[in-house]
Amino acid sequence: MDHRAASGVADPALRRLIEDHWEETLRRSPTFASRLGDRRYDRELPGTAPADHEAARAKSRDFLDRARAIALDGLGGEDRLTLGLYREEMESHLTVSEFRIEEWQVIARSNPATFLGWLPEVRPLSSPADAEALLARYRAFPAFVDGTIETLRRGATGGRVAGAEALRRTVALVRSMLGRADGEQPAVDLVPVGAAREEARAVFGDVLRPALARYADFLEGELLPHGRTGDREGLGGLPEGEACYAALIRANTTLPLTAAEIHATGRTELDRIHSEFRSLGAKALGTGEIPEIFRRLREDPALRFSTAGEVEAKARSALAAAQAAVPSWFGRLPRAPCIVKRVPEHEAPFTTVAYYRPPGGAEPGEYRVNVHEPSTRPRHEAEALAFHEAVPGHHLQVALARELPDLPAFRRHGGITAYVEGWALYAERLADEMGLYSGDTDRLGMLAFDGWRAARLVVDTGLHAFGWTRERAIAFMRENTPLAENNIDNEVDRYVSWPGQALSYKIGQLTMWRLRREAEAAHGAAFDIRAFHDLVLG
Repeated sequence: MDHRAASGVADPALRRLIEDHWEETLRRSPTFASRLGDRRYDRELPGTAPADHEAARAKSRDFLDRARAIALDGLGGEDRLTLGLYREEMESHLTVSEFRIEEWQVIARSNPATFLGWLPEVRPLSSPADAEALLARYRAFPAFVDGTIETLRRGATGGRVAGAEALRRTVALVRSMLGRADGEQPAVDLVPVGAAREEARAVFGDVLRPALARYADFLEGELLPHGRTGDREGLGGLPEGEACYAALIRANTTLPLTAAEIHATGRTELDRIHSEFRSLGAKALGTGEIPEIFRRLREDPALRFSTAGEVEAKARSALAAAQAAVPSWFGRLPRAPCIVKRVPEHEAPFTTVAYYRPPGGAEPGEYRVNVHEPSTRPRHEAEALAFHEAVPGHHLQVALARELPDLPAFRRHGGITAYVEGWALYAERLADEMGLYSGDTDRLGMLAFDGWRAARLVVDTGLHAFGWTRERAIAFMRENTPLAENNIDNEVDRYVSWPGQALSYKIGQLTMWRLRREAEAAHGAAFDIRAFHDLVLG
């Protein structure tokens, strides 16, 4: 158990509430507990059946009632902040939860198949007991799948089904896994050589393969024929879709914004970023015309990688350069190291260009870079990508948060998306101030990524509030950003199947920059960038 669950909390009632909730969080999220080094649930998987979700909602209502019963006026300053954050997060979580998104959401990058591929990496397999715990989780996997199927079937009965393209992509991912021999599966490959691997191979054939096949057959046979298409692919195609999207906007931005306001902000930001493109494009590419700049960035073979090794090497060199520079810009740095690893092969064709996996227990933070089809991976975007996902982006913020000594666990390990992603997008521009970009072409990659996040505001709201089709969203991204076609395709699928999450990046970044400008104006010549960053990340 994390004995620092309520670190820094003085009030007894608030302390008990936070300890009880954290214990419930670990119990309901056993793989999260394992990743944090809590060994009590190493043989278990999360519950995925409708009854599990209903029980979690009931428990959350109880926790919120307890939080509301604690008077803010009687608390000290830090306790008051903790309780305020706790109430706000719980109210937002419950509001979204009441729409039962789990009854229709299917995501190609996050589903039972990708979860299975990740299980061997949850904790180091350094002993026979570790391997046996993993095998116990494998044996529990059919119940995990069947609970997921039962929940999705319940949604379909009520007229709630995922988008057709998300279903097709997820079926393709699972079928590709099933097409491999049992011994070539990530769930087997990642188990240390020996008796445990042989048993994992047998369990895959006898237990895991039938469960995966059952999942794929269900998605393809029962859901895909009813998958949402056209102008119904967004949340507007679901009962209560408008109210659900409003709740997701609030949850992902923490601000009382409307879809129309966010849509307008995205277009304003794109106009500003396109102006920067014209100026820098004239300098770096000899043209200030947006269509020509975007065409060059997409099609010039010199701006593409040739091998997977080149993609990985660039990720490593960018991370090394950032790690060498950060002491001049940050007073407080995380103890946990950050390493580069490749996105698993089975997952790579269906997921984004990269992602970050936080440190857990003694494990380092991981910058996972996608090396699939390297000739489609732009060189000019590689540095901005590393600065976002690793340092000074996610790793600096997430790893440091987990090491803070005097905050309760839900604040250290929580993921307020607008803060987490807002910081990482802020870090892309900060890297330019730090002199980390190798040249103007790489700075065009920075603009490409900033424009990508601005376009998200337009596309996400377009899909879920204004009836856009998937094709219209793809066309808008193609016209307004220089992103590669495979990235645009995967990204739009992400926005369709994960509504609202993409809004957090640009909204968070704009807020971060506003706060910095206010601090600079208030302190004038005495403004200290290291102190500002330490305050934001502390």
